[in-house]
Amino acid sequence: MSQTNQPGTEQATAAVESVTGEAPLTQASLWGDAWRQLRKSPLFLLSAFLVLFFTVMAVAPQLFTDADPRTCDLSHSVEPPSAGHIFGYDIQGCDYLSRVVYGARASMAIGLLVVGVESSIAVMLGSAAGYYGGTLDAIVARVADVIFAIPVVLGGIVLLTAFEDRGLIQVSLVLVLLGWPTLMRLMRSTVLSVKQMDYVAAARSLGANDLRILRVHILPNAIAPVVVYSTITVGIIIAAEAALTFLGVGLQLPAISWGLQISGAETRLLSSPHLLFFPSAALVLVVLSFILMGDALRDALDPKLRL
Repeated sequence: MSQTNQPGTEQATAAVESVTGEAPLTQASLWGDAWRQLRKSPLFLLSAFLVLFFTVMAVAPQLFTDADPRTCDLSHSVEPPSAGHIFGYDIQGCDYLSRVVYGARASMAIGLLVVGVESSIAVMLGSAAGYYGGTLDAIVARVADVIFAIPVVLGGIVLLTAFEDRGLIQVSLVLVLLGWPTLMRLMRSTVLSVKQMDYVAAARSLGANDLRILRVHILPNAIAPVVVYSTITVGIIIAAEAALTFLGVGLQLPAISWGLQISGAETRLLSSPHLLFFPSAALVLVVLSFILMGDALRDALDPKLRL
């Protein structure tokens, strides 16, 4: 008897392995190949270094400065950078290096928190809507369309003005509310494509239930675009938070954030340019690092882009 494998045999074998509890080898190969490519990518290595740098800065700012960002002396107000204080002083006479370093915490926390919650909502709703379709899909899609039609900055201004106190939780909540539809639609469209594959039909014919099909077959093969876009979205959220804070509806004093520092420096661009330059440079670098990392992940996870 011929031992030649037919095209459907490999899919059926993968389905049997999944039903018995083993993960598909093709998916492991996809992520393994992506990691091998990422390790050789200068773009990814540079962006990963910057992300790690700012993450450490947010978690342990004392490693970068010994100064207390809330200890100020008005006699040093807006002094320019010097040998002892390389970022100079702000309007209140606080060491500006410590203010910029501690400002990373709020920006990174909001970016990662918002994207983490958005991704969780997107995976759950997008998977359910794409897999089951029907009324559930229609309801989720229409709600997402309504929210998606609201501009993030305009919607943020309107919603945040309703809060008397605007801290990290309030700003994050508003950004999650306005941002989850994009990731959800991406997840839904990918699930719609993946659920038509032969290996999903094979697993269903072998008795796998919906939860197992979603967890073992569909999610691992549909999650890559969401991972890529989520990485880019961290940078977008950090920039959105800074923009809302600059407009006066984001974080409030006594919080320390780059948006507040940029807002306080807008009228001193010519007289004290260091007040605007340093927080702006930090903001640009962290946003750019997440965008570059997302681009590198996209290149590594898309087989069409591999040579």
